[in-house]
Amino acid sequence: MSIPRRDFLKLSALTSMAVASPFLVPQSVFGANETILVGVVGLGGRGSSSHVPAFFTLPNVKVVALADPDKPRMAAVAKWMQEKNYSHKVDHYEDFRAMYDRDDVHAVGIATMNYWHGLNTIWACQAGKHVLCEKPLSHFIWEGRQMVNAARKYHRIVQHGTQLRSLGAVRDAVVWIRAGNLGKIKLVTAYANKPRTPIGNRKEPLPLPEGLNYDLWCGPAQDGPVYRDRLQYDCSFTWNMGDGESLNQGVHQIDVARWVLGDIEEMPQRVISLGGRFLFNDQGDVPNTQIIYYDYPDVPILYEVHNLRAAKNSNDVLKFRGFSQDGVVVDCEGGWVGIDHTNRCIAYDKDNKEIRSWNGGGNNFANFIDAVRAGNRDLLDADILKGQISTRIGHTGNISYRLGRKAVISVQTKAIEDYPPMVEMHKRYLDHLAAHGIDPSETILGEWLTCDTANECFVNNDEANRLVKGYYRSPYLVEEIA
Repeated sequence: MSIPRRDFLKLSALTSMAVASPFLVPQSVFGANETILVGVVGLGGRGSSSHVPAFFTLPNVKVVALADPDKPRMAAVAKWMQEKNYSHKVDHYEDFRAMYDRDDVHAVGIATMNYWHGLNTIWACQAGKHVLCEKPLSHFIWEGRQMVNAARKYHRIVQHGTQLRSLGAVRDAVVWIRAGNLGKIKLVTAYANKPRTPIGNRKEPLPLPEGLNYDLWCGPAQDGPVYRDRLQYDCSFTWNMGDGESLNQGVHQIDVARWVLGDIEEMPQRVISLGGRFLFNDQGDVPNTQIIYYDYPDVPILYEVHNLRAAKNSNDVLKFRGFSQDGVVVDCEGGWVGIDHTNRCIAYDKDNKEIRSWNGGGNNFANFIDAVRAGNRDLLDADILKGQISTRIGHTGNISYRLGRKAVISVQTKAIEDYPPMVEMHKRYLDHLAAHGIDPSETILGEWLTCDTANECFVNNDEANRLVKGYYRSPYLVEEIA
């Protein structure tokens, strides 16, 4: 995990030289009328409702293979495809690797849960496939770096599923902000006001569905009995298989924040997080209420998670300056800009008067296919390296939280008193807890961690760096890739 700084700077210089000219994948250019054959891996909500239909609607692209350890779920998607009058055969694979063994599959969409992104992307690259991998890129920081290394070593085009990069409205808003139209940027606040419900707390293990290869479904994660009410998706609210809302949703908003600030490549100087999993009393162990301070020297980035409703006995969703659900607010000297999950991008002056808005969509899947067809990764809106840089930021906040302990309010405020934006965010946090009648002393106060960008880890913290490297269940091991 350690790279001498002198070597890191040499490597950075070489990388800059390499990306200065178009990157062409050897012997992988497709003519405009040639058909690109695609496989989809993981057929849950994102795989079945986004990947399959998105690839299906693109000209001269065919989905010819499906892979999922849950055979009944895979069969249901195949049936849907038949009902949509697919005019070609679609093969099914319980084991992803059997799909990758096919020489005629050119690209794959990976829509598994987070913990399977790493190995699937690496295996696909090693097998010569181009990849569109869902967010967040990785389950661990180190794993994400191996994914990047695999893409580069095997000359594969790999797009990350931060699809806001492909939306014209967001792109135009970012360009406008960076041009200084509202003056200097002072603060960026990202948030996920996304209502969730408890995932269950069963006394007896959940019966596993027939037709599920449970060992393969668990893969690199631990494979113990399930005490949730649902097997699929809700595993993302456990550290074993997921990364909490601050990465599940947050990587989109952190990516936009990083983009607004000039696509900064560094990790934050320091990071701290606090929060808790309140009221749910379930098998989840990731926070459902969380705030994170990413300490960048010029402009800090804040992140807020609210999976509870606005208040006790309320169905309202918490809003941030009138924007709901998930978004980014960029505060500048002359006003502010709100960018939310609905592609709503609006600029306001200092008096909160609307002065500008943006429209315009885009297609992350089409952009990926265009880059594959041209054999040019420079055409990607969200190259895997961008995904790694944005994803690792979110991981730093979660690692701080995971090293934390319960703390009373006075201890919380003492830890953050030198950081005014964090102090203000903490006040909002306490108000939210009060609206639900939650004792703030149940808060987990994370550690302040100092980041080391060159080595993608933390300074003098072995416990934090163990979470950087991650944990894998044999034989589903991620190997280091030079």
